[in-house]
Amino acid sequence: MNLSAAMAPATDGAATLALLWEQVRKQGDMPGFTKAINSILGAVRGEEEKEFSMTEAVLSDPVLTQKVLRLANSGMYCAFGQRISTVSKAVLVLGADAIGHLALGLKLIEELSADDPSSAHVEMEKSVLAGIVARQVAVSAAPGDAEEAVVCSMLHSLGRMMVTYYLPQQWRALQDSGGAGFEDAAASAVLGLSMEDIGRAAAEKWGLPHRLIQSMRRMEPAARSASFSHDDWLAALSTMASQCAESLWHDDEAGDVTVRALASSFSEMLGVTPDSIMSAVARAREVAAAGLSLAPLARPAERRARVLASSRMRAEGNKVLVLGVTDMRDAVRSASPGQMMSMALETAYQGLSLTRAVAFMRIRREKQYVARLGFGSGVKALLPALKFDDAYTPNVFHAALASDRVIFIEHPREPDFAAKMPAWWKQSLEGARSFVILPLSSHGQPAGFIYGDWDGNVPPVQLTPAEFGLLNDMRALVVKAIERRQLIESAAAPKPD
Repeated sequence: MNLSAAMAPATDGAATLALLWEQVRKQGDMPGFTKAINSILGAVRGEEEKEFSMTEAVLSDPVLTQKVLRLANSGMYCAFGQRISTVSKAVLVLGADAIGHLALGLKLIEELSADDPSSAHVEMEKSVLAGIVARQVAVSAAPGDAEEAVVCSMLHSLGRMMVTYYLPQQWRALQDSGGAGFEDAAASAVLGLSMEDIGRAAAEKWGLPHRLIQSMRRMEPAARSASFSHDDWLAALSTMASQCAESLWHDDEAGDVTVRALASSFSEMLGVTPDSIMSAVARAREVAAAGLSLAPLARPAERRARVLASSRMRAEGNKVLVLGVTDMRDAVRSASPGQMMSMALETAYQGLSLTRAVAFMRIRREKQYVARLGFGSGVKALLPALKFDDAYTPNVFHAALASDRVIFIEHPREPDFAAKMPAWWKQSLEGARSFVILPLSSHGQPAGFIYGDWDGNVPPVQLTPAEFGLLNDMRALVVKAIERRQLIESAAAPKPD
């Protein structure tokens, strides 16, 4: 099919949609996609055994299962201190609706994914970036709507994704007519209908929920009217998030200026201050830089080089952890608790390539946890400020000590975690991108813990099962030395008359 023949009937919107559905039938596994979408929507709408239905719907697709679990365990979604290994637990922790929205968005991107950096793949990544922005803003305004906002914002550019993937010739014609970046403005003249019309037509054909379809419309920033509804709010957020994604994508000064203008103009409509929107966008930028693969924002070539170097360091680091645990096993019968903790701290610092590592001891007579030893740049000067009361308060450190297991926090500055971070950490250690805690408890009573963190100069970290196992071995060996010391002190104590 040559371009002129393909474009001849394209001023008729019905002809464009007919051509689109024909290409969908030929190129895509749409029957499988539609079946998965329908099962997810059925689980979302169902009243009885909703959780089980959602689990069943996700588990019917192995690829989707793995993606849902990976997202459920990410810093964006995971509940504090919980590692989620089954879809059933993900549904229990996040809720059936949240998992349903995650699954819808993931299935869409999976179905419309390309193997090369084509226009289609670029548009898909932009839609993911819009979803990241929307979630961060929604968490600030209406946390219960965050997952719905993600999917609405991803769907906002569905028309562009459909045309780039299924109608590449027509996409090139749009660029020839309107210029790159102005395809939407040329759509009505070239295709006979707007990109918004195409996206809504696809959503209706797939039977997506009415609220999601209602969000797929462009909203101009304005003051809220008396009739302003939740659907209007979702549409406004999706509009802003999509426009932010387009500007953030290029990672340039002009884009930053546009984002600031968008934050100011949409603030009143969304009910979120411009500063809060900009803070949310900054968090989204950090998440996107780590997760996208094509965007200039993510600096793909630089990141691949950093990841490769990090992989080599991790492999060498695991050898350090194994050797350190072996040394600790050899020394546990004779070394003091302090010596064992020092060995564990040094092993963790070297083996995990930590930015900082600090050992905290519980001083019962002072009713405090106090930093006694540390490694890393600037740590020595920080030690006097690293102390806190041992009375339980609902924060990440007391929760870790109560759980008596290794805790890894991937994104401590995420809104979901910010309230769980104590003041002393924010004042001294907030530069950490992620951190790990090894609690040390003897007979159910916390004796101290080992803390280690990574800053933004290293690629994002996710501990492997092998590393978790080695850290737990180190923790157990330190506790063994503590308990041995307690037995010696107990035997030497004067017996009551």
